[in-house]
Order: sequence, then C-alpha cells, then structure tokens
Amino acid sequence: MSESKELFQVLAPEVAWQVFRSHLHPHVRRETIPTEDALDRVLADDLLAPHDLPMFRRSTVDGYAVAAQDTYGASPGLPAFLTVVGEVPMGRAPEVDVGVGEAVLVHTGGMIPESADAVVMLENVQQVDEESIEVFHPVAPGENVIQVGEDIRAGEPILPRGHRLRPQDLGGLMALGITQVPVARPPRVAIISTGDEVIPPDQTPTLGQVRDINSYTLSALTLRAGGHPWRLGIVPDKPEALRAALKKAQAEADIIVLSAGSSVSARDMSAEEINKLGRPGVLVHGISQRPGKPTILAVCDGTPVIGLPGNPVSAMVNFIYFAIPTIRLWLGAREERPCTVKARLARNIPSIPGREDWIQVRLEERDGELWAVPVLGKSNLIYTLIRSDGMFLVPLDSNGLPEGSEVEVFLHR
Repeated sequence: MSESKELFQVLAPEVAWQVFRSHLHPHVRRETIPTEDALDRVLADDLLAPHDLPMFRRSTVDGYAVAAQDTYGASPGLPAFLTVVGEVPMGRAPEVDVGVGEAVLVHTGGMIPESADAVVMLENVQQVDEESIEVFHPVAPGENVIQVGEDIRAGEPILPRGHRLRPQDLGGLMALGITQVPVARPPRVAIISTGDEVIPPDQTPTLGQVRDINSYTLSALTLRAGGHPWRLGIVPDKPEALRAALKKAQAEADIIVLSAGSSVSARDMSAEEINKLGRPGVLVHGISQRPGKPTILAVCDGTPVIGLPGNPVSAMVNFIYFAIPTIRLWLGAREERPCTVKARLARNIPSIPGREDWIQVRLEERDGELWAVPVLGKSNLIYTLIRSDGMFLVPLDSNGLPEGSEVEVFLHR
C-alpha cells in the first residue's frame, strides 16, 4: 500500500483477518529438546510409537491369574476350587505358569503368566489354606487384563505435527521411552510500547503520566501463545524514534507488535512508519470492532506487524484476536478451539449495527444456572479485565442483546 493512499479504512474483523492471513505463512524452525521441558511446545514432526504399550499383559486388579474356563459356573453356593502355585512379584516376569485348576497371585499392574487369560479379583476369592482358594464368581477371557498393545501399537501415530503438548502427552511419550522431541522454535516477538506519557512501572508517575501496562500484558500473552517476547522498551511519539525501533525489531524479530499512543496523531504516525518498512506494507487500518477500532495489520518484507491501540483492554482483546493466531501460524500449530461456556446475560446490552462489540463479564451461578454479569468500563481501564472471567461477542449485525439471552463466553485463561 503506498503512503499516499488513505490508510484508515475500516473492515469487519473477520474480513481484516482474512486479508492479513492471506499474506502469512508458517515459518517452522525445528529444534529437539528434552520431553520433560516440552510442555505447551508445538511438535515439528509426526510421532509414531516405537513399540507396543504395554509390552506385556498386565493385571488391572489385585487377584489371581487363572484360566477363565476353570471358573465357569462358580457361585457363592458352589465355588470353584483352585490350587495356588505361586506369586508374580511386581516388576518381575512370571517364573511359574498356570495349569489346569491352578492360580497364581498377581498384583495391580503386574505381569500375568502366559497360560493365564483372566484375573479373579481378591474380593471374589476366599483362601482355604496356603495352597488353595475358593472362587465365587466366574471370569471371562480377558477380564481384568490389559493386553499387549491395548494402549497403543508399535508404528501407530501418537501425536501429529502441529500439536501443542499437554501434560498427558508428556506422560504418554515418557511411557514409550521418547525422552527427546522435535518442536517448533518459538518466534521472537518484538513488543514496542509508545507514548510520551508512558513510563516504566518502577517509576512514580507525575500528573499526566501512566505506567507501562501493555509491554507486560502482551509479553505474557506472547508466552502463553508459544512465542518468545522481546520487549524493546518505551518509544516516545517521535517519528525518528519509532522508525529506529521498528527497524531494529524488523532486523532481529520474527513478528512485531506495536502498542501505539491513543491520540490520532500517534495512530497515524504508527501507520506511516510501519508502511515504510517494506512491501506490501499496511494491509488493514481500522476494524469495525469495539474495543480496538484503530488496529493496524501489515506485512513488511515478510515480517508481520500488528499495531494495537494503546488502551490496555483494546490492546489485549485485539492481541488475542490477531496476534495469537499469527504466532500459532508461525509455529505451524494446529487450530485450537477456544475455551468457552454458555451463560445467561444478566442485563440488557445495547450495540450499534455494523460494529462487533466485545463485552467483559463476570460469571455467577444462580440457582444452578450460569449468568454473565457485564463488567462495564472504558477500554483504558485495566481492572475491567482483572474483574472479569471472560468476554462475549455482540455480532456485527446486532443492535444489542436483551437480558436473559444465552451468550457464549470466551474465558480468560
């Protein structure tokens, strides 16, 4: 987009994302790390099971390994009598086998003898003496037994490329002896906060000054999304200062996120300086969404650049909408469904057709039903987010929602 072209042209959020998305491509750079350190990392390759799991037949209960046919017809009034010929210690292979009319004591998780095909629970057995037991309930073949490969077979797909590793995934990999995994290297996300009025959090503001919020909230969101945040500090509202910061970010980062000042002049300066970084330049400047109308989306010589409003709520909402999917795409990650709950709206919410509204809410349970209580406040009030559990969307074509409407709340996690 040329500098002479008018930059501020409002698009619907979904249209804006599609325009931006069409210029984005995965940039997966792989690295191999210890599995124990791979929580929330994104797999760079498909993983296959190197062997069966379990590798041997295991008992699911404490009891006696038997041939199931020796228990057929057993009842409390007419028990089956079996001879106990040994025990299988935990962590050891059986040294005894099960013959006709015989049983071997086994423990939960322990290996069962080759000739046994079922396990009778201890609760269904009465010991007669040291060498014999009574069985009061019959068992079927395979009962209380985990078969070889029942969890997963050798060569079977475990997890696909692009999957984000969860705690249970790490456990499953360790069970197969996979102690190193190939993952996507996190993209470096440069975070620039601008504004003459913005000062570091450890300083005391004078009248007219505010502490930097966005550098830290956006860094935390970047980490959660799988990126590596790189805070470049606070840049004053001067074209040459912003230009220098943007060029440094473009040279050393994969993605640039700019939290711009709230004034019209600062917003316009951001768009102009971003547009100078390379082609195609600014793709979107303005979305029909509240909060976040002045959001900028650009790709400059291959580097995605996302310009966010300076107001904390606007910055966070639009980072979630645009920056997180960009980071996930860069990682080659599979699409994840957002965590949502259904709730009843606790009051009327007005809106204007032609604009999407994100409303922050607190969740309350009333008579066994979940209610969404709006937490209202201007987009520069960070504590509206702190006091809320999530947010819901008033659609583009709606003039509002009445009290009692069912809404889908996107939870803050």
